[in-house]
Amino acid sequence: MSTNDPRLQTETLTLAYDKRVIVDRLDVRIADGSFTVIVGPNACGKSTLLKSLARVLKPRAGAVLLDGQAIASYPSKQVAKRLGMLPQSPVVPGGIVVEELVARGRFAHQKLLRQWSPEDEAAVAGAMRQTEVTDLADRFVDELSGGQRQRVWLAMALAQQTPILLLDEPTTFLDLSHQFEVLDLCADLHEQGRTIVAVLHDLNHACRYATELIVMKDGAVLAQGAPAEVMTEDLVERVFSMPCRVMNDPETDTPMVVPASRERRRAGSSRVSA
Repeated sequence: MSTNDPRLQTETLTLAYDKRVIVDRLDVRIADGSFTVIVGPNACGKSTLLKSLARVLKPRAGAVLLDGQAIASYPSKQVAKRLGMLPQSPVVPGGIVVEELVARGRFAHQKLLRQWSPEDEAAVAGAMRQTEVTDLADRFVDELSGGQRQRVWLAMALAQQTPILLLDEPTTFLDLSHQFEVLDLCADLHEQGRTIVAVLHDLNHACRYATELIVMKDGAVLAQGAPAEVMTEDLVERVFSMPCRVMNDPETDTPMVVPASRERRRAGSSRVSA
C-alpha cells in the first residue's frame, strides 16, 4: 500500500446482478478522514457500490481494496474491526430486544478466551446513548417505529467501533428533526476521526454535511470533490434532468439546490421531448 493510497478504494470494479452490469470498471478513492456522500438518481449504482465496499456484494471483476489488500482476502472479523456497515433495509431477527441487537455490534471483538467485557458493555451503552435509544433497551425491535428502528441499527454499527463507517440511506424513515440528529451524529463521528461514507437522496443534506461528494449516474462517477466545487446547476440538470438554482445556504454557506418552478421544469421537459 502506497503512503498516498487511501484505506478504502476500488480498482477497475465491475458489479452485476446476474447478467445485468450495474457498475463497469469503476475507480473510486475514499479519502481518509472524509465524510464522503454518494448521490445520484435511483438505480444509478449508489447502494450497489456501497455494498461492494462493505464486502456484501462480490465484484464481477476488479477489486475493493482495504488497507492495500483485496477486501475479499481478509477474514470476516478483520473486516468487521476496520469497517462497519448500516444497510438500507436490515432484517430484524425475531424476538430480539434493542440492547441485544446493539450488542451484536461487538461480535468482532469476541474471542474464544475473551467473551463479554467491561469494554463491550461501555461500547454498547455509549452507542445507545449517542443514538438516544437507551430508554428502548428492553423493547422488542420489531415493535418499534421505523425511525426508532433505524436509530437502533445505527447504534449497533456504532458499537462496532470501526474507523470506517458505511451508511446506506441512514435517514430513511426518520422525520426531519431526527434526520438532522442522525447526520449531526455522523458529523461528530467524522470530527472525532472516523471516515464516513453515506448514500443520501437529499442533495441539500449531502452538500451541508459532506466534505467530499461522489456524483453517480448510470453506474459511473460523473463528478467527485468538495460540494462547493461539484454541485452546479448544470450538473444537477445533467444527472437528475431537473432545472434548478444553486445558491449558498444562509445557515452554512454550503451549496443549496432549489428546484425550478413547475412551469420552468415543464418547459424544460418540453424542450427535451422536442
